[in-house]
Amino acid sequence: MTDPAVHITSGELTEDRFGRFRLLPWWDQDRIRETKVLVVGAGALGNEILKNLALLGFERVVVVDADRIELSNLSRSVLYRPHDIGRTKAEAAAAAYRNLYDRAVVQPLVSNILWDVGVGLFGWADVILAGLDNREARLWINRCAWKMGRPWIDGAIEGLNGVARVFLSGCPPCYECTLGETDWDILERRMSCNLLTREEMAAGKVPTTPTTASVIAGIQVQEALKHLHGLPVLAGKGYVFDGMNHTSYVVEYTANPECFSHHVHETIVRLPHRSADLTLEELHAEARRELQSEDVVVEFSRDIVHKLVCSSCGGEEEVFAPVGAVSVERGRCPRDGALRAVSAIHSYTGSESYGLRRLSALGLPLWDVYAARSGEREIAYLLSGDAPSVLGPLWVPPDAARPEGAQPDAARPEVARPEAGQPDVEEARPVLPGVAV
Repeated sequence: MTDPAVHITSGELTEDRFGRFRLLPWWDQDRIRETKVLVVGAGALGNEILKNLALLGFERVVVVDADRIELSNLSRSVLYRPHDIGRTKAEAAAAAYRNLYDRAVVQPLVSNILWDVGVGLFGWADVILAGLDNREARLWINRCAWKMGRPWIDGAIEGLNGVARVFLSGCPPCYECTLGETDWDILERRMSCNLLTREEMAAGKVPTTPTTASVIAGIQVQEALKHLHGLPVLAGKGYVFDGMNHTSYVVEYTANPECFSHHVHETIVRLPHRSADLTLEELHAEARRELQSEDVVVEFSRDIVHKLVCSSCGGEEEVFAPVGAVSVERGRCPRDGALRAVSAIHSYTGSESYGLRRLSALGLPLWDVYAARSGEREIAYLLSGDAPSVLGPLWVPPDAARPEGAQPDAARPEVARPEAGQPDVEEARPVLPGVAV
């Protein structure tokens, strides 16, 4: 007696796009699809990071880069073509990502991560991946990610060597813990003694190859995948690749108990306002009510150049721009050419002259966080009304229906994160008295 024939349809022989990934027993494609990713830098490393994310099926991505594509980028950046020369890296990379994976929604931000990006974007992301070539930007990402309780994965390459590292908020060591005297010296040299940027310091060239970039970016994205699935990662460690000598090894960093980056916003209140709708004094009044104190300081996310003051002629110019965004050339007095002194601000106590300025007129970016303090108590306010302008097509109203097949944020698979260092995010508060949204 023969066994009955087994009929297999053509559909059962056909794999879907991500079928091979699902052969891994721990793989969760739904989790990958719903994960929100922030990629900072769209150069050699950023290109490889974005390529890998697209192939793996990540559908919600923001890419940040302020530069434009040059001819030399074409030998190191898989996403760019000759006709892209002159285009912004962020926009060209986003378009190439969508060509690789047409279901993805990718928002390009042609922005400097230090000056133009609000801290709220870091809180939006489930994971942050960076492909940068300078310590200042890494340090800023580290502090923002730590404050908002988000993991970030750093990559660096030079010649045939590279390193990939994972930093988890609330679980030291962090990136700042790894910095030594030489690193701090390089950071300090970029700024002149009066807080104006030395433009000639910004043009350093580092030898890089696409082969090393692909290795390091591959490790970065692989670590992101493992973290999202709750698998062990290089937390507080670095994977060092030595391409010249065919070796690789893992280094462990030491936590610095006095590190300035180790601050988490324990309570974050999402206000529904746009920064253009609210004055600094109105925010201060809300903080006084919330903290039940008249002795409240509202601290900014970054230092701001308030004025340029000429000691020769006595002239003053209000600037309201982030420290570092003002060049030495801009700092010279238009009357006599003297280098003016910088008057910088970082907070508001209720008595300063700029209290009636809209938050959008302070020189701070959209979707930023303002920390209100009274004694030992702190509340961080997030201007959520700015989110649509920043996220564009990625913005989803809290009560909006998700696309077919997607899960609402409250029900989607939870991204694996350490319990320590996670801020409590409170619901958006009612509109402040007298403020239109």
